[in-house]
Amino acid sequence: MIREMRRFKQQISREECIEVLQEAKRGVLSLLGDDGYPYGVPLDHWYCAEDDRLYFHSAKVGHKMDAIRACDKVSYCVHDEGYRQEGEWALNIRSVIIFGRARLVDDEAKTRKICTHLVQKFTDDEAYLEKELKNALPRVQCFEVIPEHMTGKLVNES
Repeated sequence: MIREMRRFKQQISREECIEVLQEAKRGVLSLLGDDGYPYGVPLDHWYCAEDDRLYFHSAKVGHKMDAIRACDKVSYCVHDEGYRQEGEWALNIRSVIIFGRARLVDDEAKTRKICTHLVQKFTDDEAYLEKELKNALPRVQCFEVIPEHMTGKLVNES
């Protein structure tokens, strides 16, 4: 059972959560790692509004892939850059936590689409994109996180 947010007065709307997911470039994916230890890894992500899923790329082998294959339950946490109210020192930060299931993407066309969107979050250099797709795509394993529960909150650091 997933817990509801304890500090519900700080909760932000689903629309704001999606805005944070679309704007944030990276977050931390948490998995159940070796010997039951938590494994959190910073990753770039692409949130696709069409299917309400998060997409990631990775190498085909390694700790992250082993953990996903062993247990598909994950959480992913992102936060925005924050803002300050005029005349105040405290930063206001919106964060989002998603609980869901990770699933490997095996379709080559979908993998290409995911990698394209991930590159486009950082650059509009088409030559770079094509070079990366040509050279790295065969070594890439993409995966999706299918959200089961999402919460977001606005925290004032004061």
